[in-house]
Amino acid sequence: MRSSGDKKMISLWFIPFLLLSLFDQAIGRPFYELPSKLQNKHKEPLQSFRPYNIAHRGSNGEIPEETVDAYMRAIEEGADFIETDILATKDGALICFHDVNLDDITDIADHKEFASRKTTYEVQGENMTGWFVVDFILDELKSLRLKQRFPFRDQQYNGKFSIITFEEFIAIALDANRIVGIYPEIKNPVLINQHVKWADGKRFEDKFVETLLKYGYKGSYKSKEWQEQPVFIQSFAPASLIYISNMTDSPKILLIDDVNIPTQDTNQTYAQITSDSYFAYIKDYVVGIGPWKDTIVPPKDNHLSTATDLVARAHAHNIQVHPYTFRNENQYLHFNFHQDPYDEYDYWINVIGVDGLFTDFTGSLHHYQEWTAISKPKETESDILKRVASIISSYRHD
Repeated sequence: MRSSGDKKMISLWFIPFLLLSLFDQAIGRPFYELPSKLQNKHKEPLQSFRPYNIAHRGSNGEIPEETVDAYMRAIEEGADFIETDILATKDGALICFHDVNLDDITDIADHKEFASRKTTYEVQGENMTGWFVVDFILDELKSLRLKQRFPFRDQQYNGKFSIITFEEFIAIALDANRIVGIYPEIKNPVLINQHVKWADGKRFEDKFVETLLKYGYKGSYKSKEWQEQPVFIQSFAPASLIYISNMTDSPKILLIDDVNIPTQDTNQTYAQITSDSYFAYIKDYVVGIGPWKDTIVPPKDNHLSTATDLVARAHAHNIQVHPYTFRNENQYLHFNFHQDPYDEYDYWINVIGVDGLFTDFTGSLHHYQEWTAISKPKETESDILKRVASIISSYRHD
Protein backbone atom coordinates (compact mmCIF):
# COMPACT_ATOMS: atom_id res chain seq x y z
CA MET A 1 0.00 0.00 0.00
CA ARG A 2 1.34 3.44 -0.95
CA SER A 3 1.71 6.17 1.68
CA SER A 4 -0.06 9.52 1.35
CA GLY A 5 3.32 11.02 0.44
CA ASP A 6 3.76 8.53 -2.39
CA LYS A 7 0.26 9.31 -3.64
CA LYS A 8 1.02 13.03 -3.58
CA MET A 9 4.25 12.47 -5.52
CA ILE A 10 2.40 10.41 -8.16
CA SER A 11 -0.23 13.14 -8.47
CA LEU A 12 2.45 15.76 -9.05
CA TRP A 13 4.06 13.62 -11.76
CA PHE A 14 0.66 13.03 -13.36
CA ILE A 15 -0.25 16.71 -13.79
CA PRO A 16 2.18 17.48 -16.66
CA PHE A 17 0.99 14.41 -18.59
CA LEU A 18 -2.63 15.42 -18.05
CA LEU A 19 -1.95 18.95 -19.29
CA LEU A 20 -0.06 17.61 -22.30
CA SER A 21 -2.99 15.33 -23.11
CA LEU A 22 -5.49 18.17 -22.88
CA PHE A 23 -3.28 20.43 -25.03
CA ASP A 24 -2.93 17.71 -27.64
CA GLN A 25 -6.71 17.38 -27.84
CA ALA A 26 -7.23 21.14 -27.96
CA ILE A 27 -4.98 21.76 -30.96
CA GLY A 28 -6.87 19.19 -32.95
CA ARG A 29 -10.34 20.66 -32.49
CA PRO A 30 -11.94 22.71 -35.28
CA PHE A 31 -12.15 25.92 -33.28
CA TYR A 32 -9.59 28.63 -33.84
CA GLU A 33 -9.38 31.20 -31.06
CA LEU A 34 -5.68 31.81 -31.75
CA PRO A 35 -3.58 30.92 -34.78
CA SER A 36 -1.48 27.83 -34.35
CA LYS A 37 2.26 27.88 -34.79
CA LEU A 38 2.59 24.16 -35.35
CA GLN A 39 5.50 23.27 -37.60
CA ASN A 40 5.66 20.16 -39.75
CA LYS A 41 8.85 19.87 -41.76
CA HIS A 42 7.48 16.94 -43.73
CA LYS A 43 4.31 18.47 -45.13
CA GLU A 44 3.43 17.66 -48.72
CA PRO A 45 4.38 20.72 -50.82
CA LEU A 46 2.03 22.89 -52.83
CA GLN A 47 1.51 21.57 -56.37
CA SER A 48 2.69 23.96 -59.09
CA PHE A 49 2.56 21.89 -62.29
CA ARG A 50 -1.09 22.74 -63.10
CA PRO A 51 -3.49 25.68 -62.56
CA TYR A 52 -4.19 26.49 -58.94
CA ASN A 53 -7.40 25.28 -57.30
CA ILE A 54 -8.53 28.36 -55.37
CA ALA A 55 -11.31 27.69 -52.86
CA HIS A 56 -13.49 30.79 -53.27
CA ARG A 57 -14.56 31.72 -49.72
CA GLY A 58 -13.91 28.06 -48.85
CA SER A 59 -16.04 25.24 -50.17
CA ASN A 60 -19.02 27.58 -50.05
CA GLY A 61 -21.05 25.60 -52.56
CA GLU A 62 -21.60 23.18 -49.66
CA ILE A 63 -21.15 25.17 -46.43
CA PRO A 64 -21.80 28.87 -45.65
CA GLU A 65 -18.97 31.02 -46.93
CA GLU A 66 -15.87 32.08 -45.03
CA THR A 67 -16.53 29.83 -42.04
CA VAL A 68 -14.13 27.45 -40.30
CA ASP A 69 -15.95 24.42 -41.72
CA ALA A 70 -16.08 25.81 -45.26
CA TYR A 71 -12.31 26.24 -45.24
CA MET A 72 -11.61 22.89 -43.62
CA ARG A 73 -13.88 21.17 -46.15
CA ALA A 74 -12.02 22.89 -49.00
CA ILE A 75 -8.69 21.65 -47.66
CA GLU A 76 -10.06 18.12 -47.34
CA GLU A 77 -11.26 18.33 -50.93
CA GLY A 78 -7.87 19.30 -52.34
CA ALA A 79 -7.70 23.10 -52.45
CA ASP A 80 -4.30 24.59 -53.24
CA PHE A 81 -5.34 27.96 -51.79
CA ILE A 82 -8.16 29.01 -49.49
CA GLU A 83 -9.51 32.45 -50.42
CA THR A 84 -11.04 35.10 -48.19
CA ASP A 85 -12.16 38.74 -48.06
CA ILE A 86 -10.73 40.89 -45.29
CA LEU A 87 -12.68 43.76 -43.73
CA ALA A 88 -12.15 45.73 -40.50
CA THR A 89 -14.47 46.18 -37.54
CA LYS A 90 -15.19 49.39 -35.63
CA ASP A 91 -12.52 48.47 -33.09
CA GLY A 92 -9.94 47.69 -35.78
CA ALA A 93 -10.06 43.89 -35.84
CA LEU A 94 -9.57 42.23 -39.22
CA ILE A 95 -12.29 39.72 -40.10
CA CYS A 96 -13.17 37.36 -42.95
CA PHE A 97 -16.34 38.65 -44.55
CA HIS A 98 -17.29 39.49 -48.13
CA ASP A 99 -20.02 42.14 -47.90
CA VAL A 100 -19.51 45.53 -46.29
CA ASN A 101 -23.02 45.16 -44.87
CA LEU A 102 -24.34 42.28 -42.79
CA ASP A 103 -27.85 41.98 -44.20
CA ASP A 104 -27.67 39.09 -46.66
CA ILE A 105 -25.80 36.30 -44.88
CA THR A 106 -26.17 36.93 -41.14
CA ASP A 107 -29.09 36.96 -38.69
CA ILE A 108 -28.50 40.66 -37.88
CA ALA A 109 -32.19 41.48 -38.51
CA ASP A 110 -33.15 39.18 -35.61
CA HIS A 111 -30.97 41.10 -33.15
CA LYS A 112 -33.27 43.80 -31.81
CA GLU A 113 -30.42 45.30 -29.82
CA PHE A 114 -28.79 46.35 -33.10
CA ALA A 115 -31.89 47.79 -34.80
CA SER A 116 -30.72 51.38 -34.38
CA ARG A 117 -27.43 50.68 -36.17
CA LYS A 118 -29.08 50.46 -39.59
CA THR A 119 -27.77 53.32 -41.73
CA THR A 120 -26.88 54.47 -45.24
CA TYR A 121 -23.36 54.85 -46.61
CA GLU A 122 -21.95 55.61 -50.01
CA VAL A 123 -20.20 52.50 -51.31
CA GLN A 124 -18.30 52.73 -54.58
CA GLY A 125 -20.33 55.71 -55.75
CA GLU A 126 -23.76 54.40 -54.77
CA ASN A 127 -25.88 54.72 -51.63
CA MET A 128 -26.35 51.48 -49.70
CA THR A 129 -28.59 50.98 -46.68
CA GLY A 130 -28.13 48.27 -44.08
CA TRP A 131 -26.08 47.20 -41.06
CA PHE A 132 -22.39 47.77 -41.81
CA VAL A 133 -19.40 45.84 -40.52
CA VAL A 134 -17.58 49.09 -39.67
CA ASP A 135 -20.26 50.03 -37.10
CA PHE A 136 -19.76 46.94 -34.91
CA ILE A 137 -16.94 45.81 -32.65
CA LEU A 138 -15.60 42.29 -32.98
CA ASP A 139 -17.43 40.87 -29.95
CA GLU A 140 -20.75 42.06 -31.37
CA LEU A 141 -20.05 40.53 -34.77
CA LYS A 142 -19.08 37.25 -33.11
CA SER A 143 -22.60 37.08 -31.64
CA LEU A 144 -24.12 36.88 -35.14
CA ARG A 145 -24.71 33.62 -36.99
CA LEU A 146 -24.14 33.03 -40.68
CA LYS A 147 -26.35 31.51 -43.35
CA GLN A 148 -25.99 30.23 -46.89
CA ARG A 149 -26.06 33.07 -49.43
CA PHE A 150 -28.02 31.27 -52.16
CA PRO A 151 -31.45 29.71 -51.42
CA PHE A 152 -30.85 26.86 -53.88
CA ARG A 153 -27.86 25.61 -51.85
CA ASP A 154 -27.92 23.43 -48.73
CA GLN A 155 -29.57 25.31 -45.86
CA GLN A 156 -28.89 22.82 -43.06
CA TYR A 157 -25.87 24.73 -41.74
CA ASN A 158 -27.66 28.05 -41.30
CA GLY A 159 -27.16 29.50 -37.83
CA LYS A 160 -24.31 27.15 -36.88
CA PHE A 161 -21.26 29.29 -37.61
CA SER A 162 -19.90 32.67 -36.60
CA ILE A 163 -17.68 35.21 -38.34
CA ILE A 164 -13.97 34.43 -38.02
CA THR A 165 -10.94 36.71 -37.80
CA PHE A 166 -8.07 36.97 -40.24
CA GLU A 167 -5.83 35.30 -37.67
CA GLU A 168 -8.24 32.38 -37.25
CA PHE A 169 -8.27 31.97 -41.03
CA ILE A 170 -4.47 31.86 -41.09
CA ALA A 171 -4.51 29.19 -38.37
CA ILE A 172 -6.67 26.91 -40.51
CA ALA A 173 -4.09 27.00 -43.30
CA LEU A 174 -1.11 26.57 -40.97
CA ASP A 175 -2.75 23.60 -39.22
CA ALA A 176 -3.42 21.70 -42.46
CA ASN A 177 -1.60 18.37 -42.87
CA ARG A 178 -0.06 19.61 -46.13
CA ILE A 179 1.04 23.02 -47.36
CA VAL A 180 -2.06 25.06 -48.19
CA GLY A 181 -1.76 28.62 -49.45
CA ILE A 182 -3.90 31.58 -48.46
CA TYR A 183 -5.43 34.10 -50.87
CA PRO A 184 -6.73 37.10 -48.84
CA GLU A 185 -8.31 40.18 -50.39
CA ILE A 186 -7.88 43.78 -49.24
CA LYS A 187 -11.64 44.39 -49.45
CA ASN A 188 -13.19 47.83 -49.98
CA PRO A 189 -10.15 49.73 -48.63
CA VAL A 190 -11.64 53.15 -49.47
CA LEU A 191 -14.69 52.54 -47.27
CA ILE A 192 -12.67 50.92 -44.48
CA ASN A 193 -10.14 53.77 -44.32
CA GLN A 194 -13.01 56.30 -44.19
CA HIS A 195 -14.78 54.69 -41.24
CA VAL A 196 -12.16 52.77 -39.22
CA LYS A 197 -9.33 54.59 -37.47
CA TRP A 198 -6.43 52.93 -35.68
CA ALA A 199 -4.77 54.53 -32.66
CA ASP A 200 -1.33 54.50 -34.26
CA GLY A 201 -2.57 56.35 -37.35
CA LYS A 202 -1.98 53.44 -39.67
CA ARG A 203 -4.17 52.42 -42.59
CA PHE A 204 -6.18 49.28 -43.28
CA GLU A 205 -3.48 48.13 -45.71
CA ASP A 206 -0.78 48.51 -43.01
CA LYS A 207 -2.71 46.32 -40.57
CA PHE A 208 -3.37 43.75 -43.30
CA VAL A 209 0.32 43.37 -44.17
CA GLU A 210 1.39 43.42 -40.50
CA THR A 211 -0.83 40.40 -39.87
CA LEU A 212 0.69 38.47 -42.76
CA LEU A 213 4.24 39.26 -41.65
CA LYS A 214 3.40 38.37 -38.05
CA TYR A 215 2.66 34.80 -39.12
CA GLY A 216 5.56 34.36 -41.51
CA TYR A 217 3.99 35.12 -44.88
CA LYS A 218 6.73 36.71 -46.96
CA GLY A 219 8.90 36.17 -50.00
CA SER A 220 8.51 36.71 -53.71
CA TYR A 221 6.57 34.27 -55.90
CA LYS A 222 8.01 30.74 -55.72
CA SER A 223 10.86 31.77 -53.40
CA LYS A 224 11.77 29.34 -50.62
CA GLU A 225 9.81 31.40 -48.08
CA TRP A 226 6.79 31.56 -50.37
CA GLN A 227 6.77 27.83 -51.05
CA GLU A 228 6.79 27.12 -47.32
CA GLN A 229 3.86 29.49 -46.71
CA PRO A 230 2.27 30.42 -50.05
CA VAL A 231 0.16 33.56 -50.32
CA PHE A 232 -1.40 35.72 -53.02
CA ILE A 233 -2.60 39.18 -51.95
CA GLN A 234 -5.56 40.37 -54.02
CA SER A 235 -7.55 43.57 -54.38
CA PHE A 236 -9.83 45.44 -56.77
CA ALA A 237 -8.00 48.61 -55.66
CA PRO A 238 -4.75 49.07 -57.62
CA ALA A 239 -3.61 51.90 -55.35
CA SER A 240 -3.70 49.55 -52.34
CA LEU A 241 -1.53 46.97 -54.08
CA ILE A 242 0.97 49.64 -55.11
CA TYR A 243 0.95 51.10 -51.58
CA ILE A 244 1.90 47.80 -49.95
CA SER A 245 4.61 46.99 -52.51
CA ASN A 246 7.23 48.63 -50.27
CA MET A 247 5.98 46.66 -47.26
CA THR A 248 5.98 43.13 -48.67
CA ASP A 249 7.29 41.30 -51.71
CA SER A 250 4.57 38.65 -51.48
CA PRO A 251 2.89 38.17 -54.89
CA LYS A 252 -0.12 40.35 -55.63
CA ILE A 253 -3.15 39.92 -57.89
CA LEU A 254 -5.15 42.83 -59.37
CA LEU A 255 -8.81 41.86 -59.45
CA ILE A 256 -10.84 43.11 -62.41
CA ASP A 257 -14.59 43.70 -62.30
CA ASP A 258 -17.24 43.95 -64.99
CA VAL A 259 -16.45 46.08 -68.05
CA ASN A 260 -18.89 48.75 -66.82
CA ILE A 261 -17.46 49.15 -63.30
CA PRO A 262 -14.49 51.53 -62.74
CA THR A 263 -11.83 50.86 -60.12
CA GLN A 264 -12.97 51.96 -56.66
CA ASP A 265 -9.90 54.05 -55.82
CA THR A 266 -8.42 55.33 -59.10
CA ASN A 267 -11.69 55.47 -61.09
CA GLN A 268 -10.03 53.83 -64.10
CA THR A 269 -12.13 52.06 -66.70
CA TYR A 270 -11.91 48.39 -67.60
CA ALA A 271 -10.32 49.32 -70.93
CA GLN A 272 -7.62 51.34 -69.17
CA ILE A 273 -6.59 48.67 -66.65
CA THR A 274 -6.51 45.89 -69.28
CA SER A 275 -4.50 47.86 -71.85
CA ASP A 276 -1.00 46.77 -72.83
CA SER A 277 0.45 50.01 -71.49
CA TYR A 278 -1.14 49.42 -68.08
CA PHE A 279 -0.02 45.78 -68.03
CA ALA A 280 3.53 46.98 -68.72
CA TYR A 281 3.22 49.34 -65.73
CA ILE A 282 1.38 47.14 -63.23
CA LYS A 283 3.56 44.03 -63.76
CA ASP A 284 6.20 45.71 -61.56
CA TYR A 285 3.70 45.44 -58.68
CA VAL A 286 1.62 42.32 -59.41
CA VAL A 287 2.21 38.80 -60.68
CA GLY A 288 -1.29 38.34 -62.01
CA ILE A 289 -4.81 39.53 -62.63
CA GLY A 290 -8.10 38.08 -61.42
CA PRO A 291 -10.80 38.98 -63.96
CA TRP A 292 -14.46 38.05 -63.94
CA LYS A 293 -14.57 35.17 -66.42
CA ASP A 294 -17.34 36.76 -68.49
CA THR A 295 -14.96 39.60 -69.41
CA ILE A 296 -12.57 37.06 -70.93
CA VAL A 297 -15.20 35.18 -72.92
CA PRO A 298 -18.32 37.36 -73.08
CA PRO A 299 -21.60 35.40 -73.17
CA LYS A 300 -24.61 36.16 -75.35
CA ASP A 301 -27.98 34.58 -74.55
CA ASN A 302 -26.07 32.27 -72.17
CA HIS A 303 -23.85 31.00 -75.00
CA LEU A 304 -20.14 31.79 -75.13
CA SER A 305 -19.04 34.20 -77.82
CA THR A 306 -15.54 34.61 -79.21
CA ALA A 307 -12.84 34.82 -76.55
CA THR A 308 -11.01 38.11 -76.15
CA ASP A 309 -7.22 38.32 -76.27
CA LEU A 310 -7.01 39.29 -72.57
CA VAL A 311 -5.29 36.08 -71.43
CA ALA A 312 -2.82 36.08 -74.32
CA ARG A 313 -1.88 39.72 -73.73
CA ALA A 314 -1.49 39.19 -69.98
CA HIS A 315 0.74 36.17 -70.60
CA ALA A 316 2.81 38.22 -73.06
CA HIS A 317 3.63 40.50 -70.11
CA ASN A 318 4.36 37.47 -67.88
CA ILE A 319 1.18 38.14 -65.92
CA GLN A 320 -0.85 35.19 -64.62
CA VAL A 321 -4.63 34.99 -65.03
CA HIS A 322 -6.88 33.64 -62.23
CA PRO A 323 -10.53 34.15 -63.30
CA TYR A 324 -13.59 33.99 -61.04
CA THR A 325 -16.04 32.40 -60.21
CA PHE A 326 -16.67 28.76 -61.24
CA ARG A 327 -19.90 27.24 -59.94
CA ASN A 328 -21.52 23.86 -60.58
CA GLU A 329 -25.15 24.94 -60.67
CA ASN A 330 -26.97 25.02 -64.01
CA GLN A 331 -27.82 28.71 -63.69
CA TYR A 332 -24.09 29.50 -63.76
CA LEU A 333 -23.08 27.12 -66.55
CA HIS A 334 -23.30 28.44 -70.10
CA PHE A 335 -25.25 26.24 -72.49
CA ASN A 336 -22.00 25.28 -74.26
CA PHE A 337 -21.07 23.05 -71.32
CA HIS A 338 -24.27 20.94 -71.39
CA GLN A 339 -24.77 21.23 -67.60
CA ASP A 340 -21.34 19.64 -67.02
CA PRO A 341 -18.89 21.63 -64.84
CA TYR A 342 -16.04 19.36 -65.96
CA ASP A 343 -16.56 20.54 -69.54
CA GLU A 344 -16.25 24.09 -68.28
CA TYR A 345 -13.01 23.35 -66.41
CA ASP A 346 -11.62 21.62 -69.49
CA TYR A 347 -12.42 24.63 -71.68
CA TRP A 348 -10.85 27.20 -69.37
CA ILE A 349 -7.74 25.18 -68.59
CA ASN A 350 -6.97 23.64 -71.98
CA VAL A 351 -8.48 26.12 -74.45
CA ILE A 352 -8.23 29.50 -72.70
CA GLY A 353 -5.11 28.53 -70.74
CA VAL A 354 -5.67 30.15 -67.34
CA ASP A 355 -3.24 29.77 -64.43
CA GLY A 356 -5.71 29.36 -61.56
CA LEU A 357 -9.47 29.17 -60.98
CA PHE A 358 -11.66 30.56 -58.20
CA THR A 359 -14.30 27.91 -57.54
CA ASP A 360 -17.16 27.46 -55.09
CA PHE A 361 -16.82 23.69 -55.54
CA THR A 362 -13.26 22.78 -54.66
CA GLY A 363 -13.87 19.04 -54.80
CA SER A 364 -15.18 19.14 -58.36
CA LEU A 365 -12.15 20.99 -59.68
CA HIS A 366 -9.79 18.70 -57.76
CA HIS A 367 -11.48 15.56 -59.11
CA TYR A 368 -11.32 16.92 -62.65
CA GLN A 369 -7.61 17.71 -62.36
CA GLU A 370 -6.78 14.36 -60.79
CA TRP A 371 -8.71 12.43 -63.44
CA THR A 372 -7.03 14.33 -66.27
CA ALA A 373 -3.51 14.42 -64.81
CA ILE A 374 -1.97 12.21 -67.50
CA SER A 375 0.92 14.62 -67.82
CA LYS A 376 1.66 14.73 -64.11
CA PRO A 377 5.46 14.71 -63.64
CA LYS A 378 6.81 11.29 -62.72
CA GLU A 379 9.05 10.84 -59.72
CA THR A 380 12.71 10.43 -60.58
CA GLU A 381 14.95 7.97 -58.75
CA SER A 382 16.40 10.91 -56.83
CA ASP A 383 12.92 12.10 -55.81
CA ILE A 384 12.04 8.63 -54.49
CA LEU A 385 15.26 8.41 -52.48
CA LYS A 386 14.65 11.85 -50.97
CA ARG A 387 11.09 10.90 -50.02
CA VAL A 388 12.25 7.65 -48.39
CA ALA A 389 14.98 9.53 -46.49
CA SER A 390 12.37 12.04 -45.28
CA ILE A 391 10.12 9.26 -43.99
CA ILE A 392 13.01 7.55 -42.19
CA SER A 393 14.07 10.88 -40.69
CA SER A 394 10.58 11.51 -39.33
CA TYR A 395 10.59 8.16 -37.54
CA ARG A 396 13.98 8.92 -35.99
CA HIS A 397 12.67 12.20 -34.60
CA ASP A 398 9.66 10.41 -33.11
